[in-house]
Amino acid sequence: MEAEYDFSQGKRGAVERTSAGKTRITIRLDDEVLAWFREQVHTAGGGNYQSLINGALRQHIEQQCEPLEATLRRVLREELERIGR
Repeated sequence: MEAEYDFSQGKRGAVERTSAGKTRITIRLDDEVLAWFREQVHTAGGGNYQSLINGALRQHIEQQCEPLEATLRRVLREELERIGR
């Protein structure tokens, strides 16, 4: 280990820059919720649990904004597909 280090060219802030359109936040999730998303990634053989959480939130938002007719059509398609298996 060196006796002294030169940090004169150092910069404060995150080591990795956040992608455009993304915001770094701190969020507290239940242990069970986080474990479920991590297990999904493990079962799939890899990936990013944060992307899965983002996708789940995005899907929830889209369903909340979905008109009733579209919701009924989607549910019927899902049920018909499930019965057809």
